[in-house]
Amino acid sequence: MISRLRGELIEKNLATCVVDCGGVGYEVSVPETVTLQLPSLGDRVDLYVRQVFREDGVSLYGFLSSADRELFDKLQDVKGCGPKVGLALLGQVGAASVVAAILGGDTRTLSKASGVGARLADRMVLELKDKVAGIDLPAAKAVVPVAKRNPGDDDVIESLLVLGVKKAEAEWAIEQVGAEGSVQDRIKACLSLLRG
Repeated sequence: MISRLRGELIEKNLATCVVDCGGVGYEVSVPETVTLQLPSLGDRVDLYVRQVFREDGVSLYGFLSSADRELFDKLQDVKGCGPKVGLALLGQVGAASVVAAILGGDTRTLSKASGVGARLADRMVLELKDKVAGIDLPAAKAVVPVAKRNPGDDDVIESLLVLGVKKAEAEWAIEQVGAEGSVQDRIKACLSLLRG
């Protein structure tokens, strides 16, 4: 069972990354929040991994802390909450917010993640309320550098949000596109990148 990967980051996109460990590249699915915190290509990365076996294959899911991985594992225990929904919760709502929502019975917050309806949110609160209280989630990841903003970035991000793009996706796309061109050109480039 693979539980941790430490190696060179050789590929990354919004949903996956590839880590080279001794000449073998492991493709790992990650939450959006992890994508935004990954180092540059060629740098070392250290991921806590959960290996999931299914009829159609084996998948790896990566996280920046063992606490995030533990929360992902507990979410998998809830019927209807598969790996994709677990990643959506961690990536779109955030681990600390998911735990707070479960403990507080806040199904509305849980329902903000893709694939989480009212029934599933109710089930999570009911089944996990006593199980997530002991998860030690770090309040902040101080080692993560804050991305530098370029002129016009905020305008591009606001426009993408109006067009229905999620904030994490917009920030990832603008980082990939860079600062070249007008705001309109950058919006088009971001949309093309996200849809392609």
